[in-house]
Amino acid sequence: MKHNLFLAILLLCMGLQANAQYNQSNTNGRLPSRNNRSDNNEYSENGDYYDNAGNRTTWGRDSTKHQKQKFIPQGLFQWVLEPRLGTVIDAENNDTVVHNFQNFNNTDGYKGEFSLLGNTGTPRYNRIYMNRTDDSDEFLFLRPLSYFRAGGLKEFRFTNTLSPITNLAYHSVGSKINGEDRVRAYFATNINKDAGLGFKIDYLYGRGYFVNSTTSSFGSTFYGYYRGDRYNIHAYANVNHLKMFENGGMEDDKYIREPETLSQDYATTDIPVMLSDTWNRNHERNFYLTHKFNLGFYRELEVPDSLKPKVPSASELLSDLPDSVQQALRVDTLARKLMVDSLTTKWLAQQVPPKEFIPVSSIIHTFDMRDLTHTYIAEASSDKYYTNNYYGELNNVYDMTGAMSIRNTFGLALREGFNKWAAMGLTFFATHNMRTYKLLMNNPHGKEMQRYNENDLSIGGELARTQGKLLHFNVNSEFFLTGQKVGDLTVNGSTNWEFRLGKKDSLLIDVKAMIKNEKPDFFFRHYHSQHAWWDNDDLSRQLRTRFEGTIRLKNFGTRLNFGFENITNYTYFGMQNTILNADKPLLPTNLSHAVTVNQNSGSIQVIGASVAQDMRWGLLHWENELAFQTSSNQDILPLPAVNVYTNLYLLFRIAKLLRIQMGGDMRYFTKYYGLDYSPSIQQFAVQDASLERQKMGGQPIVNVYLNAHLKHFRFYFMAQHVTGGTNAFYAPYYGMNPLTICFGLSWNFIN
Repeated sequence: MKHNLFLAILLLCMGLQANAQYNQSNTNGRLPSRNNRSDNNEYSENGDYYDNAGNRTTWGRDSTKHQKQKFIPQGLFQWVLEPRLGTVIDAENNDTVVHNFQNFNNTDGYKGEFSLLGNTGTPRYNRIYMNRTDDSDEFLFLRPLSYFRAGGLKEFRFTNTLSPITNLAYHSVGSKINGEDRVRAYFATNINKDAGLGFKIDYLYGRGYFVNSTTSSFGSTFYGYYRGDRYNIHAYANVNHLKMFENGGMEDDKYIREPETLSQDYATTDIPVMLSDTWNRNHERNFYLTHKFNLGFYRELEVPDSLKPKVPSASELLSDLPDSVQQALRVDTLARKLMVDSLTTKWLAQQVPPKEFIPVSSIIHTFDMRDLTHTYIAEASSDKYYTNNYYGELNNVYDMTGAMSIRNTFGLALREGFNKWAAMGLTFFATHNMRTYKLLMNNPHGKEMQRYNENDLSIGGELARTQGKLLHFNVNSEFFLTGQKVGDLTVNGSTNWEFRLGKKDSLLIDVKAMIKNEKPDFFFRHYHSQHAWWDNDDLSRQLRTRFEGTIRLKNFGTRLNFGFENITNYTYFGMQNTILNADKPLLPTNLSHAVTVNQNSGSIQVIGASVAQDMRWGLLHWENELAFQTSSNQDILPLPAVNVYTNLYLLFRIAKLLRIQMGGDMRYFTKYYGLDYSPSIQQFAVQDASLERQKMGGQPIVNVYLNAHLKHFRFYFMAQHVTGGTNAFYAPYYGMNPLTICFGLSWNFIN
């Protein structure tokens, strides 16, 4: 009852995030005019926005129907920041896109590419290797929680808006007994044309369709910015509290795989599980500030004669003079001419030609402070579930791990474009990163904390070309001079071209490359807890080399992607289970569980390719994406060979106002040895190859839906996982949610 009341209060008082509809910005950070926008979308005269899929998205009320209604200016644009140097990057996608809104809240991803533990907000990983983010986050515990955290600062959208905007959203799955609820609010307003602020509130509560699988997550974000010609500043503060009930998986998978062998029917909430009264909690805080001082000059803009202000006529110039003077000038022609010439000269002197600021160089400082407290709590642990028990009582486990990172970066940038010879931008930077970790001491009678301090100093540079129409590129590198990471090296490069193919389409080519030679993260090297304990100071550097490319036909909807990566000294988590009784079946109840850090001394190659094509026949639309991949060592880096997403639907409008998208989509991946899950460290791990392993996949997952949009209001109904099946697992002994009915809505407001 208290959760229902809390959800209602949140929905009414705060509301939800689904960031504002993206309108592209121009280079000086102002709202572009309709004629200057560089996308292919359509804008009606009353400010309504139609994207390439025909979605109509408008902030605020329609002021065209009632002429007496107060006019409310509409328009906004959004951007994200590159965290190290605070570089502004135009946002490309956002939460308010109308198309496929029903997939927005899926923990398995927009196209079902993630594997998870069933309930919303649980840990997950991407089955498509080339889509896994290159995450160098020092806080390893947060990586599987990407669903709720949604990329953190890297994907957070700052908003410049002509009028204050608010987005409220609510998502509900199933019943109030074992279903899921999520409420979100996003608010943005401008102080003036260069400065703005806002906040985002997000609350998720998943009761869970399996015993002891409840999740609860709360996040709040506040931001502010100023983007002037000379000075720029962005501030960001984010707090997340993530709590998850751990059940250790079901005791036997026959409840789903072989239900016909049981004497009775079992609902998912009746299936016995391995753990009770066990939780993982993560409390994360992030405070970020980046500011930049630009050195440069103002340059007059060339204005076409048709747009230049016209000199007022003689009568207009004389109209402001007193009546007595005007009367005198009517009879004195010479005096009238002299007065008109004088007023014309004065008017011309008052005209200030438009100017733009041209930055030549920038001085940059970025401050990034992050803090994490990770806690594993068990009040009723089974003495057989874990192989190792390093200290204390099994029914009173309270493992706490702390981590804090303070990073300061100073940079000097030589900006591109200030003259015709400055075709590229060049940036140099130096970074100091101080990290502190707190782990339990090796003391079986107490819970004192041991502190680990690391200080790193690195230097780096960036060469980039972002202006122009044909060719863009970015090359950046970082080398560590001192500290625990001394000798680590990272080099990233990307480039893209655009070629016109006649008048109807364009060919876009993107190429990326990466070399990363770095020491494994701290928690691979050190971790102390009740059931997992290691100190691996002898781990070698992991070397990753990646190349990938993408070819797109902009309007035809064809996308091709190819990628290759070679990994030397691949470091990963692996399960190490022990059979308790050789005479009993190989089930979780007959195993004790342990997790270890492993490092492969050789090399592993991953090759991946994908093709996507969107098709349309009148009202019928069909979207398809097919991904192929292979790993040279499936025992260490298991991957499904094929991943499929297909979406077939009807798209039409009722009375030209109500947009209806109605159909079904399917997710499918071939069988493979999916990753196991270790509750003690809240991480996925490779299945123990010394014992019989389980394969995941091999069956379709189908959803059917109705997605509707009316002016500023979006809503959907969806039946999720309508196919069921006996292989409904993402991870060993963690079943998928059964058939559920989902509902969601989102409402945009303008003040």
